[in-house]
Amino acid sequence: MPPADPRAIRADVLACLAFYTRFPVNAGDPAGRSFAAAQWAAPVAGLAVALCGAAVYALASLLALPAQLAALLAVAATMLASGALHEDGLSDTLDGFGGGRTRERKLEIMRDSRIGSYGAAALAFSILLRAGALAAVAAPSAVLWALVAAHMAGRAAIPLFMHLVAPARADGLAAGVGIVPRETAVAALVIGGLALLPLGLTPALVAAVLLAAWFVVLRRLAERQIGGHTGDVLGTLEQGGEILVLLAAASLLQHQ
Repeated sequence: MPPADPRAIRADVLACLAFYTRFPVNAGDPAGRSFAAAQWAAPVAGLAVALCGAAVYALASLLALPAQLAALLAVAATMLASGALHEDGLSDTLDGFGGGRTRERKLEIMRDSRIGSYGAAALAFSILLRAGALAAVAAPSAVLWALVAAHMAGRAAIPLFMHLVAPARADGLAAGVGIVPRETAVAALVIGGLALLPLGLTPALVAAVLLAAWFVVLRRLAERQIGGHTGDVLGTLEQGGEILVLLAAASLLQHQ
């Protein structure tokens, strides 16, 4: 759970903002907290990214740009705010899972900074699906809540994945974080679940079911393909979750 000490809460939030975004924040004193224990704040970093995208969409709407262009600019803003961290993970994971024949080769491909055909296609579809969903939602106020829900809930599953699934490598960013405590993972899920509620009860329930199914599918796939999780797999988890929430919002909010 989030710490009771306000100083520790601040340290956890700053640590997640420093890692999950490109905002010029100083993590400062971690107040004795490990980064694994700070992961309850991963959805908070998602909130910051979502607000950037929503602000750009609102500005583009004020300038009377078409919804499609406003949506593309909003997605670009979220990618800029996060340093395309999760998009990079998605492309690396698809390249590795699609291009490698053995576990070792898949992990080698995932560590390669070059992008292949699977990764490029996945990245293109991710951008197009998110922008298309936002354009379908259309109204700036609804886009705000859709982005907040998608970015917070998309990141809320990361701590649970790290808690339940072993690292595929002995080194790397994911392995270096360590095991996320169960109470930390639960706290992140609660925060992410609350972020879905402004969409309305039905969209929130649909999104939650889709997120749970995506979690199970990716967990089984990652364990079968490479024997666990990496930072790239966690990025893929976020991207899939973000897309599914936005698609649920597009399907159920555009006619409200």
